[in-house]
Amino acid sequence: MQRLANIYRLGVKELWSLWRDKIMLFLIIYTFSVAIYTAATAMPETLHHAPIAIVDEDASPLSARIVAAFYPPHFMPPQLISLAEMDPGMDSGRYTFVVNIPPNFQRDLLAANNTAIQLSTDATRMSQAFSGSGYIQQIILGELNEFVQHHRATPSTAVELALRVRFNPVLEEVWFGAVMELINNVTMLSIILTGAALIREREHGTLEHLLVMPVSPTEIMLAKIWSMGLVVLVAAALSLIFVVQGALQVPIEGSLLLFLLGTALHLFATTSLGIFLATLARNMPQFGMLMILILLPLQMLSGGSTPRESMPELVQQLMLLAPTTHFVSQAQAILYRGAGLDVVWPQFLWLLVIGSALFVFSWSRFRKTISQMT
Repeated sequence: MQRLANIYRLGVKELWSLWRDKIMLFLIIYTFSVAIYTAATAMPETLHHAPIAIVDEDASPLSARIVAAFYPPHFMPPQLISLAEMDPGMDSGRYTFVVNIPPNFQRDLLAANNTAIQLSTDATRMSQAFSGSGYIQQIILGELNEFVQHHRATPSTAVELALRVRFNPVLEEVWFGAVMELINNVTMLSIILTGAALIREREHGTLEHLLVMPVSPTEIMLAKIWSMGLVVLVAAALSLIFVVQGALQVPIEGSLLLFLLGTALHLFATTSLGIFLATLARNMPQFGMLMILILLPLQMLSGGSTPRESMPELVQQLMLLAPTTHFVSQAQAILYRGAGLDVVWPQFLWLLVIGSALFVFSWSRFRKTISQMT
């Protein structure tokens, strides 16, 4: 009971220290509010108001139909430019797409002569260039077919494809971006808070004061883990309710309590990792550099940005040892697909095992660091 009381009081001390750190409080609030909202509403894959220009050298009814076929929200209203303005406009970045309709295009099309429309794309805007080129091709071909056939018709086939989009029926990018940003921020902030708490005590000299008190290194470490983990857990829950569900109107299918239980297991692993990194770094700049080396692979290879099946087999096997892989899997299953404990218990078990291993490893390193200070 005395050990539990020490862990509780040391954890409360950490919470008071965090409360007095205004910059860190601002970081927590920003990370779980503005950062999630902006990341969800500014997904780069979306083709939205792409700037397009058209060089109409034909000036025919057909070319006028093609010009009128481009409109918001996918494209901005097309600008009619001359051929001489095409290259300077793309060089200056004013247009992502430029469609060049050659002279006598309508006459050649009706006469069944070989003709072509040129599409120039600014490939430095990679996401828009990839999706926009396909959109433009479909739009132009649709207008050409309708003009030649004098009506727009869809050829009938013997088999009808019944398309059913599950879990995100309207293919809304905000639904994906909001949850994934929340997941990534939970990982990032839990490592930062625990690592910064240890480095702050070392820089201020309060760690030496703790060592002369009747507390053990295990109690000090556990206090930092539960207090910083609790802060991130509460912030994640409030963000999920008020930002994701409230401001962004993202429907949550599964149990919020089950998600928070999985988040707590994940925080056990990441806060232990934060303690370990803090024992390696001598100051906050070094800790930040270590964060970059660890955090980027954890987030990019977890399966949140790209499916794990598309990664090399070796990477897939190695990332099974990372807590983010299982956290992303269980979070997507619960929040998107409404999965229960009977579905996500393997991920929960993995998080418990990985968290225990990281805790033991960090505890060993922390005890070694403490012994060197004494």
